[in-house]
Amino acid sequence: MKLLWQLTATQLAAGFRDAAFTPTQALEACLARSAEVNPRLNALIALDAEGATHAAEQSSARWRTGRAIGALDGVPITIKDNLQVRGLPTHWGSRALAGFVAERDELPVAKLREAGALIFGKTNVPEFTMQGYTDNPVFGPTGNPWNPALTPGGSSGGAAALVAAGGCPIALGTDGGGSIRRPASHTNLVGLKPSRGRVPRSGGLPPIFLDFEVAGPLARCVDDVAAVMQVIGRGAVQPDAALPARILYIPRFADHPLDPQIAHLADAAARNLSMLGHEVTTAEGFDLAEAVNQRWPLLAQVGLAWLVEHPQALSPTRPFDPALFAPTMQANAQAGRSASALALFDLLLEAERLRTELAILFERYDFLLTPAAAALPWPAGETHPPRIDGREVGARGHAVFAGFANAVGLPAIALPCGFAQGMPVGLQLVAREGDDDALLALARAFERAHPWQRFPEL
Repeated sequence: MKLLWQLTATQLAAGFRDAAFTPTQALEACLARSAEVNPRLNALIALDAEGATHAAEQSSARWRTGRAIGALDGVPITIKDNLQVRGLPTHWGSRALAGFVAERDELPVAKLREAGALIFGKTNVPEFTMQGYTDNPVFGPTGNPWNPALTPGGSSGGAAALVAAGGCPIALGTDGGGSIRRPASHTNLVGLKPSRGRVPRSGGLPPIFLDFEVAGPLARCVDDVAAVMQVIGRGAVQPDAALPARILYIPRFADHPLDPQIAHLADAAARNLSMLGHEVTTAEGFDLAEAVNQRWPLLAQVGLAWLVEHPQALSPTRPFDPALFAPTMQANAQAGRSASALALFDLLLEAERLRTELAILFERYDFLLTPAAAALPWPAGETHPPRIDGREVGARGHAVFAGFANAVGLPAIALPCGFAQGMPVGLQLVAREGDDDALLALARAFERAHPWQRFPEL
């Protein structure tokens, strides 16, 4: 029999409904599991056990009297530390935000709280969520529960690590260039980047990624992801049965290196989707995203430089000292200050060109299938793997499959598809903008045919 911390949000809600256990008991189990695993992972960096316990007592009373609010009522959840949670500190991974405490919940967090979710803590991020691993000068690195010496990826690394280890069934993260999908793929989770605008945001940190960054869930199953989207997203979530679809399988982007073991598992996933009755076509080559990939880091660099020049956007009263940034972030801010308006326009123009080209592609195909990441997890204190398949790569060599979906606003989901060297591997499915429900339906069908839910041995 599964322990309470091992249950999904969907299973917890069923247990609450059947009076098999209470939200208070579920929270206690998740708090105990978090306390057990966090010393090895460094994923949970702020805790509100008292507030969550009070909320759990109220939720237990609602379930007991038949007045539960919905499927997330009484479900423990954590929030990524670039999203505001009232009464808890917001570090954003930077010493420059020392002492900053949120006065109110950011909108998606408020919606989760209103739905009865038990918000018990915040999870670790890289500084200003601008890197693909999870480490910062305030809290240090986060480890991957499948091997704590390795990274869970980033920037939602703390969120992914705690869910994968059983500290909570779901987490709220953000994705500005793969920051939900890659950590999900590195930790055996499902991670959804919704369509741009599907999850309204307000009351949060200054948007240095503009609306290219979206909030979305990480969980152990597609049903839980859908349940979160039902609460935080615009429109009802209705992931009905997946109809036979036209899928374009893109094994690699241009000539970028890909770990051979990931390539093997992605090929197998394409075959599995074909066996489920979908029409899967393999792309001979794909370089549409090259121009955007080459320019993508500029967006956050300019956004950070803007924040340095407009600290009042963060707080009208408290100091914000860029001298406290880590050297890498100081360099990024300087790169943003030095960038020309023409360079930024060039990035935006390439994003629009890509939107047009992908719209034409989606006339022929319903979904795109790619690996979720190009590399297996690497040492936790290193920003990126320096080599993939024997070839030298830069800081985003592992992330080549991700940013194009943000640039165009497409919904994309990472799903587990196997293990290599004992570490999880994920695939990525991408749909037309606004087709989030169809994407969830296809993801659910794949998951049910090929379940990978399991826990690491911590």
